Amino acid sequence: MNPGGPGGSGYDYADAAAKAVSQPVRERFDVVGFDPRGIGRSTPIECLDRQALDDYLGAEVDTESEDADLSEVTDTGLEELERLNREFVEACRENSGDLMLHLETANVARDMDVLRGVLGDEGLSYIGKSYGSYIGTHYADLFPERVRALVLDGALQPGMDQLEMSVQQAQGFETALRAFVEDCLGQRDCPLGDTGAEGDVDSGVAEIAGLLADAAENPLENRLGDGREVNRARAGMGLMAALYSESLWPRVRSALADAFDGDGTALLELADRLYDRHPDGDYENMTAALVSVNCSDHPSPRDIGSYQEAAAEAAEESPLFGPGLAWGALPCAYWPEEAIDEPRELDAAGADPILVIGTTRDSATPYRWAENLAGHLDSGVLLTRDGDGHTAYRTGDACIDEAVDAYLLDTRIVEDGTVCG
Repeated sequence: MNPGGPGGSGYDYADAAAKAVSQPVRERFDVVGFDPRGIGRSTPIECLDRQALDDYLGAEVDTESEDADLSEVTDTGLEELERLNREFVEACRENSGDLMLHLETANVARDMDVLRGVLGDEGLSYIGKSYGSYIGTHYADLFPERVRALVLDGALQPGMDQLEMSVQQAQGFETALRAFVEDCLGQRDCPLGDTGAEGDVDSGVAEIAGLLADAAENPLENRLGDGREVNRARAGMGLMAALYSESLWPRVRSALADAFDGDGTALLELADRLYDRHPDGDYENMTAALVSVNCSDHPSPRDIGSYQEAAAEAAEESPLFGPGLAWGALPCAYWPEEAIDEPRELDAAGADPILVIGTTRDSATPYRWAENLAGHLDSGVLLTRDGDGHTAYRTGDACIDEAVDAYLLDTRIVEDGTVCG
């Protein structure tokens, strides 16, 4: 099993097997998780120290507008972005050395096959969520004859550079935001629109955009007492984190209500959840792993102008999240070229049927990625969850759970194009 990231701990995911895997599957199989190379209990890649990482994640650079809109970065802002991201990459090199040259997902898939061999399984049975689906895709392409049952849930689409992936991911978050706002407007405790009355989704989104713009000029209160400003960057990260799961929506409504009253503490706590920051200020190495693996896996533009252009274009379809996520790919412009994996087809020719699952309003892995992956794999079968939140298995949809269990237990797979929800 792997929960995603890149940077998520498969060790911890297996430890949570009672929630992550159904009882019939647990009765049949041992549940095995491992921390991929560069992550957690393996040798973790280390980049910025915690103060520098606080500054990096909360950075707001000079823009043409007062609301820190990253689609309009000034020349001074461009210089600052370049400095920040070059320093990030140099810190990875200084603190982790040659480890940063060997973190591509193809190597993780090879590691996983070593574990399969040690455990004595003739074929691999695997659940990979989000980025974990990418590990499974690489495995199937490298070892198609060893595929027994691969569940690729919240699938990543191969063949994109990191900048393109980030821009498309922003569209997923924008879709999820609109779904949240639509639901919020029908809730009695919604801080958007007229109290207790349903309102317009566009107006609700505009209210949130206004809140973030105000936070750029007048940061929200931080009652944690750690000195960090709840500016546009950190408030936006908190909102983004909350869109991963529908179960968090009540907490988002409360956090937004606080923020409209000037208190950004709850949004900051949600942002800390996204980047695995502990209350004492220490971080897990999620951010270092996320950047390192993504930049190693996906060749990306090497000139800052491409990111500037992408940020401006992303603002048109994803005004709240697009520019920030586009600029978030900038470390890849400075990543060592010898560390970047060569693109491959990843069609897993010859593999037994592979189950690909997509959720229609998934925030982090847009539904079309699952469609495209299922179509790209020679034996891909698409299962759709019509719903909200990131990934599908064991999120409360009995139809999805039954389909996955039948596949894992008996390699009985649903018809391609089946829809649940």
